[in-house]
Amino acid sequence: MRIGEIAVLVGVTTRAIRHYHHVGLLPEPERRPNGYRVYSVRDAVLLARVRRLTELGLSLDEVRDVLADDAGRELADVLEELDADLARQQAEIAERRRRLAVLLAAPPGETEPVSPALAALLAKAPPTASPSAAMDREHLTLLDGSGPAGERLYAALGPLAADPALLALYERLDELADAPADDPRIPALAAELVAAVPDEVFAAIPAGGAVAAGFKEALLAEYPPAQAEVVRRVMEAFMERGRV
Repeated sequence: MRIGEIAVLVGVTTRAIRHYHHVGLLPEPERRPNGYRVYSVRDAVLLARVRRLTELGLSLDEVRDVLADDAGRELADVLEELDADLARQQAEIAERRRRLAVLLAAPPGETEPVSPALAALLAKAPPTASPSAAMDREHLTLLDGSGPAGERLYAALGPLAADPALLALYERLDELADAPADDPRIPALAAELVAAVPDEVFAAIPAGGAVAAGFKEALLAEYPPAQAEVVRRVMEAFMERGRV
């Protein structure tokens, strides 16, 4: 058989056959005096096996490993590994679809591409026009993508996010927007904000989780003086509990 004939018989392209020869996957057959390759039935059987293995998703290197073992003893191991890899891909696709479902279910313009755990947390928070609350919710997205640790923290924050009393604290923080850094209302508000955080939230924060260098300064720079002082005191209180 010539290359075009074996290609039709097996159901592959002549280009694929030449590539298999080039990478050493398929041995070069004998050639006629005119230079044309002459393929045997054995070549066709081998080529058909290559086609079946690649259709299963094996890479050419994996196919080569399988073919190197004439008894085929390693094929089951290779296929099990491939199956596990496909299962991981399937799980990743399912997670992406869950995240897309959250976005599709939300009204246009009212959502961000966040994880289901964060979306569920934000859904518990009552509507508010508080700029401080909006900033806090925006900062929560920094934890998104941190895996199970972030999901545990979001779950622990659920009751706090749904508590109407928290909105009152945010509103008091809003009132400090134009106040100086030594405003007398600062100590009490900072203490109440720390007291409002349940122990479950502190327990959900990974122990020893160090804040990235410069993050504290960058965060405080987001606020005007009095609000920054409140946030600084709250962060220091968290550090004293050994969690930030």
